[in-house]
Amino acid sequence: MSLEVRSLDLDGVLEIVPRKMGDERGFFSETWNARQFAEHGIALDFVQDNHSYSASRGVLRGLHYQLPPYAQDKLVRVVKGAIFDVAVDIRRGSPSFARWAAIEISARRWNQLLVPRGFAHGFLTLEPDTEVVYKVTNPYSPAHDRAIRFDDPDIAIAWPLPLAELQLSEKDRTAPQLRQAEVFEFAAGEERP
Repeated sequence: MSLEVRSLDLDGVLEIVPRKMGDERGFFSETWNARQFAEHGIALDFVQDNHSYSASRGVLRGLHYQLPPYAQDKLVRVVKGAIFDVAVDIRRGSPSFARWAAIEISARRWNQLLVPRGFAHGFLTLEPDTEVVYKVTNPYSPAHDRAIRFDDPDIAIAWPLPLAELQLSEKDRTAPQLRQAEVFEFAAGEERP
């Protein structure tokens, strides 16, 4: 089985499309294969799988990340519905600091997004009853968990729905802006997965 891998023009942020084989019975797909991913330069040790369900269109989750030593790489995919998925470079000193990249991830398109450590991550549901599954390289750590405002003007994400229609948790609604947030320091020459 093969993978399509495409850079989203931010250091290490990749769209990945696994091969999907189907017939009249249904389909089969390897969504994670360490050997195949390593052949594309992606060598990660995932330690936890997460599954998120959103009942409505317009649910926004993010922008989330964890600080070292619990920083996480994430491999995000959608098993039902569709999302607008965003990665934001929060490595202070990086040439792309505060820049963002986004793609639509959906069960129909069968694509995934690799979000490296050092990036905040968020998504907006585009359909009701959307389910998102993602692998992470470090377990959840409440002491290292952080968030940045989804509507921070210094980042200026072009969310595809009007802000008044978005549904957010209290944590996300009251998150600090990037200027006040604890973030990563950019290390020139840092190896990316």
